[in-house]
Amino acid sequence: MPVNSAIKSVHCRRIWDSRGKPTVEVEVILEDGSMGRGIAPSGASRGAAEASEIRDGGKILGGFDVSLALNNINSKISPAMIGMDTTSQREIDSKLIELDPSPTKDKLGGNATIAVSLATLNAAAAYHGLPLWKYIAGGSEVSLPLPEIQIFGGGAHAGRRVDIQDFMIVPLSAETFDQALEITAEIYLTAGQLMSSKGKLAGVADEGGWWPNFQTNEEAIETLVESIEMAGFKPGEEIGISLDVAGSELWENGTYKLTLENKELNSEDLTELFGRWIETYPIVSIEDPFAEDDHDGMKMFTKAYGDRIQIIGDDYLVTNAQKITNSASQGICNAALIKVNQAGTVSEALNALEAAKKAGWGTIISARSGETEDVTLTHLAVGFDAGQLKVGSFSRSERMAKWNEGLRIAEQMGTAVSYIGRKALSSSNG
Repeated sequence: MPVNSAIKSVHCRRIWDSRGKPTVEVEVILEDGSMGRGIAPSGASRGAAEASEIRDGGKILGGFDVSLALNNINSKISPAMIGMDTTSQREIDSKLIELDPSPTKDKLGGNATIAVSLATLNAAAAYHGLPLWKYIAGGSEVSLPLPEIQIFGGGAHAGRRVDIQDFMIVPLSAETFDQALEITAEIYLTAGQLMSSKGKLAGVADEGGWWPNFQTNEEAIETLVESIEMAGFKPGEEIGISLDVAGSELWENGTYKLTLENKELNSEDLTELFGRWIETYPIVSIEDPFAEDDHDGMKMFTKAYGDRIQIIGDDYLVTNAQKITNSASQGICNAALIKVNQAGTVSEALNALEAAKKAGWGTIISARSGETEDVTLTHLAVGFDAGQLKVGSFSRSERMAKWNEGLRIAEQMGTAVSYIGRKALSSSNG
């Protein structure tokens, strides 16, 4: 091991995320002075089996403080990291797993482990003097990802004003990453103006999308189609629609409750509803259409529509390689959302991504609703050649920082720049 790449110190601090809640930031400093930083994001809707955050509880800061997680880093993780080779990411992550072998990182906290894991990865790139994406790629040919961008926020991201969590667009006709963002900007601004003129605009949701005041969930899809057309684009041909249902959030006592419309639906009813939407609107992707425990519903829906649209597992798969492999063997889903903090370490997230690719699935690197200015996710999407990137909407700096980083990476690629575009979609609709 080159002595200069050894970890000299691990420093952590409390910072604040996009919701004004505390989170964990870690800096890993190497013997040669190189430094890498990692920050733990936080989700509003979470899978039951994902890596868990350790929060302080109590009355201070609503119970969300992170002094316990910081103490775990200082007292348990840092002493074990000193002297390790930062360029051996799997060894670093294996040590973290050894310190906390629980499936959901209950001992150390997933917010502690992922901040350390990400900081180590960034430190290794700094040691080699490379942009993170290039260090991760290791000489392999990689592409800029297809963006999936929220226009309307709902569910847990917008006070449950509508039941569906995300109403997003996919710029199918874009030929470059820059063009994809320009198209999105036109549609995002048009959607805001349209909603305002109709008295349907209630503000901005957690991830930067417009906070809607619709009467039904379908009205949101109709308004999104209208916004696409008003912006001068053809729905279906140039722009696709993607939904994040967050089915677990609707699941209660064996039925799905659509509060906005005062409806209770079983899995067959919900499949029929989504099927009608797919027939009526240019929907190219649906995430977590059913609850994480509703295996029959997920299988039924994949069998019915998996050859037409991308069906993504998020809470259902929780960035877990074994769950992805098992689901693929059962014909459930055809794409996986990859959230590094959901796994707890970079290596575990990469294992999940590789399992999805092996199954022939689409892969989407995703942010969380509680984010920061950190742009590491964009580098992961490019370096791991994930194909798709989902970091929220087209406003709020914690979102725009990540989209803007994609433009910088495109310039770094120079003449070798490649944009995967609609080919990234896992289904035949792309």
